[in-house]
Amino acid sequence: MVRGLPVRVLDDRDVAVVRDILDRDPVANVFVASRVASCGVDPWRLGAEIWGYVRDGRITALCYSGANLVPVGADAEACEAFAEKARRQGRRCSSLVGPAQQVAWLWAALEGDWGPARDVRPNQPLMAISDPPRIPPDPFVRRVRPDELELLFPACVAMFEEEVGVSPVESDGGALYRARVAELISQGRAFARIEDGRVVFKAEVGAATAEVCQVQGVWVEPSLRGRGLSNGGMAAVVLLAQRHIAPVVSLYVNDYNLPARAAYKKVGFAEVGTFMSVLF
Repeated sequence: MVRGLPVRVLDDRDVAVVRDILDRDPVANVFVASRVASCGVDPWRLGAEIWGYVRDGRITALCYSGANLVPVGADAEACEAFAEKARRQGRRCSSLVGPAQQVAWLWAALEGDWGPARDVRPNQPLMAISDPPRIPPDPFVRRVRPDELELLFPACVAMFEEEVGVSPVESDGGALYRARVAELISQGRAFARIEDGRVVFKAEVGAATAEVCQVQGVWVEPSLRGRGLSNGGMAAVVLLAQRHIAPVVSLYVNDYNLPARAAYKKVGFAEVGTFMSVLF
């Protein structure tokens, strides 16, 4: 237990209660659940910490503390305690992300010490689909092969810069980001339509459990936007992901990205919640 705080760093002895809390909202919690499914709860293997908020002798909420700070099942009191733990150790994350109300509570407690943020996105619809897509899939969208990494990587960088506002290749020449893209390809979780050696549409599944997967990095080559490539492309991604990864496909999107939101709804995604992101 952190001195003076009802928060402690969890380990594999706590895995049952961690999974129970994560299972309460499999779609919203898929990122943390996927990490726990792959690595367990032990910080050394996880490469991050999971904090537990203890109330009346029981762990009632979680917070994943790694490259992202992600609250799980937390009320205002738990978020205040997690924020104090984060404040004491200093900022080590590049973002806060998760269910909007929980992130808002965290950020309200941390902004005075950690602010100003580079960007705050308070309203990001969380969407999911479990039925087949409502529109025909693009037959040319497929899994990316390992030998196509050099084709996909520039599109991933372009998407990241456009979406996040910084380059993923600045700090180390792109080694870590390239390794992550290569990992997703090797796992069969990178999808694209490639024409004449050029990626014209792509998306990846960044987090996955046996029940839910989360799509990220949806991107259309800028000169080809407005032609509906994302409609059939996302329908294809949904079918491939449901067939090979998990039966429920989810994503979250910026509220101001109206074309993307319209495309996802056309495919059959429905809003199931709201996320919030704070980027540093």
